[in-house]
Amino acid sequence: MSKKGQKLWNKAKTIIPGGNMLLSKRSEMFLPNLWPSYFSKSKGCHVWDLDGNRYTDMSIMGIGTNILGYGNDEVDDAVREVINNGNMSTLNCPEEVYLSEKLISLHPWSGMVKYARSGGEANAIAIRIARAATKRSTKVAVCGYHGWHDWYLAANLNDKNNLEEHLLPGLNAKGVPGDLSGTVYPFKYNDLEYLKFLVDEKNVGVIKMEVTRNLEPNDNFLHKVRKLANDNDIILIFDECTSGFRKTNGGLHKFYGVEPDIAIFGKALGNGYAITAVIGKESVMQHAQDSFISSTFWTERIGPSAALKTLEIMEREKTWDVICKQGEFLRKSLEEAAKSCSIEIQFNGISSILGYSINSKDFLAYKTLITQEMLKKGYLASNLTYLSVTHTNEVIEEYVYNLTPIFKLIKECEDGRKIETLLETSICHSGFNRLN
Repeated sequence: MSKKGQKLWNKAKTIIPGGNMLLSKRSEMFLPNLWPSYFSKSKGCHVWDLDGNRYTDMSIMGIGTNILGYGNDEVDDAVREVINNGNMSTLNCPEEVYLSEKLISLHPWSGMVKYARSGGEANAIAIRIARAATKRSTKVAVCGYHGWHDWYLAANLNDKNNLEEHLLPGLNAKGVPGDLSGTVYPFKYNDLEYLKFLVDEKNVGVIKMEVTRNLEPNDNFLHKVRKLANDNDIILIFDECTSGFRKTNGGLHKFYGVEPDIAIFGKALGNGYAITAVIGKESVMQHAQDSFISSTFWTERIGPSAALKTLEIMEREKTWDVICKQGEFLRKSLEEAAKSCSIEIQFNGISSILGYSINSKDFLAYKTLITQEMLKKGYLASNLTYLSVTHTNEVIEEYVYNLTPIFKLIKECEDGRKIETLLETSICHSGFNRLN
């Protein structure tokens, strides 16, 4: 256990609301009171904690930010060159123009680009532009997770459970102006009829959704959403902050053959450096000039430079193919391990972002047990793995080999052994919870 990490985390909770800046990285989401919490170094698929312990990261890999692995030498060298030449000035960095050209070339349906440095910002920019461009009302239908801004959390003003099926249960809309009630409506993936209802009865002018998260589109769902948007002059936005560059060289929508009006990219775009992009049709993106969208640090140079080098490496190595194959290998290996232990697991997500659940009412306790026991073996692990090119077959095989005895413990619990006797801490959180 990282004693320094837990000590610092306990201090952080007294001086930082929620302990840190990202819900998904809270210790309580993994292993309360035992999670290492902080890192001193990261490289490839390995992370070192404050006590110098090395872990193989088979979990969220920086929340999907590092397809090339932590600390890719080429990307870091490009950033060092920027630092040596200066990251900011009164003048603009040329890299934002070069990056725009590259993103548009990868998505010929698009014509213009705006940049930010976080996914929440990029989502807010896309909504602002779409609302300025729509010929209908500014009401939005959403499917998926799209950040923390007021426009999105407004969906929970009437019922805090509205967004529960969109990844995070328990999100409170306190602090969001009540006047925003009735401006955003969630719909379930593959539920075209309810989306039609929202269009007809709520006069929705913008549809914003993830191309896919846990489910595959049924019965040409995405194509039908596109047609629904076309027939009703609705702006269609695909949020690809998570899915971008994980199955194709660009957006996942290219795989399904459906073109949006706006697409959003983040996370893996800069391989760990802060850069997000909003790309769209010129006729839509020009409406950004009808509003005010501007921020000082959207003009820094590191983000675009890191993105350009990251895209170069991805294209050269066809990384989307590599991580999808590794994800399929991981899935097959997990299936075999579960079968050998006579437990049932169910997979979700695309192959390069592989999640699984154990078919049991005690799943959250089992997830905690997996994290607890794998940590002892030198792994950061849960039930979700963002694959990177550094997750080789050897790394995956060793991971599953170490995980299999824990599957056997879970089988014993399913047969009557009390899970409480195995856990050394409380069960991990499944959604938003106050920490203090």
